[in-house]
Amino acid sequence: MGIRVNLDVMLARRKMSMTTLSDRVGVTMANLSILKNGKARAVRFSTLERICEVLDCQPGDILEYEKED
Repeated sequence: MGIRVNLDVMLARRKMSMTTLSDRVGVTMANLSILKNGKARAVRFSTLERICEVLDCQPGDILEYEKED
């Protein structure tokens, strides 16, 4: 699988909706959904930084490397 995106986990922990995150980060709901569902090919560091600021977390809380067997 490669990189797993745990954005939904962090949103649940922070009791925050995708709409609220989208508004606070300044990224469209469509782009956040692509990221959340693991369909994104890339993420800008500035976007990742803003998500971490809003969710008060580290990049490793959102992105996880999953070793393939």
